[in-house]
Amino acid sequence: MADTPRLPSREVRSGGANGFLMLGLLLVIGLFGLAAFSRAAITADPALIPYAIAAGVAEMLILSGFYKLTPNEAAALTLFGAYQGTDREPGLRWTWPWIGKTKISLRANNLISAMIKVNDQRGNPIEIAAQVVWRVTDTAQALFDVDDYRGFVLAQIEAAIRTIGARYPYDDFEHKEVTLRGNHEQVSGELRAELIARLAVAGITVDECGFTHLAYAPEIAGAMLRRQQAAAVVAARETLVAGAVGMVEMALAMLSEKKVVELDDERRAAMVSNLMVVLCGERDTQPVLNTGSLYQ
Repeated sequence: MADTPRLPSREVRSGGANGFLMLGLLLVIGLFGLAAFSRAAITADPALIPYAIAAGVAEMLILSGFYKLTPNEAAALTLFGAYQGTDREPGLRWTWPWIGKTKISLRANNLISAMIKVNDQRGNPIEIAAQVVWRVTDTAQALFDVDDYRGFVLAQIEAAIRTIGARYPYDDFEHKEVTLRGNHEQVSGELRAELIARLAVAGITVDECGFTHLAYAPEIAGAMLRRQQAAAVVAARETLVAGAVGMVEMALAMLSEKKVVELDDERRAAMVSNLMVVLCGERDTQPVLNTGSLYQ
């Protein structure tokens, strides 16, 4: 017979009473017990002693049931291990003394992960660290569905970073793919979605996240830097040559249109060569004056 899957815990809003009302009741019972004890001492009437004792016992029970909650703090209440509900009302609170109270913070937590070494989509080792803002949304799941919800968060953040880091390449020199370095917003959004899905079992959500460190691993950083520099030089050359060809075409077209000079194929080739040298050269060009003809 197959095991029935266990349903996740769900938070129930329920819990203690207003502590100030119980504080007033405690004061009334205290005055009653004090009056009964004083009356018994004055009149030597032993019949009043049980009332004074009962009042003292009631005060001890009431005193042991007080607890306080600060803003963005909750208390999960249990009765002999059974979950009874969660109290989220801040202030002085009270419940029965035999009810267990486990406090849990609902505040946002800012966590910066340790630097993790991951192989990207192309197998290149890279180093990644992320900053994650998370908070507890379901106290029952956080306390009862995972052993240690803070440790669970740390483990799932590392697993999510490894998953996203291996999903995309670190960089694309042709700018045709989604990359970790070039598409930060998209990748951060996918990391947040991955974390929300992983942490849902613990009743935790992620408000925001992003990479705080992203770089090639030291063993390949130098080689990748040289590759980036070479790719940048090639891209710059391609842009420069494309612009120079366009300018040469425009110059020849204008010369022909305005009939400034008639160029045969050889003179046209010479002009194209000279213009390309001027436009694409890295150094300033020096003009050379030809006192003869092009053919001498």
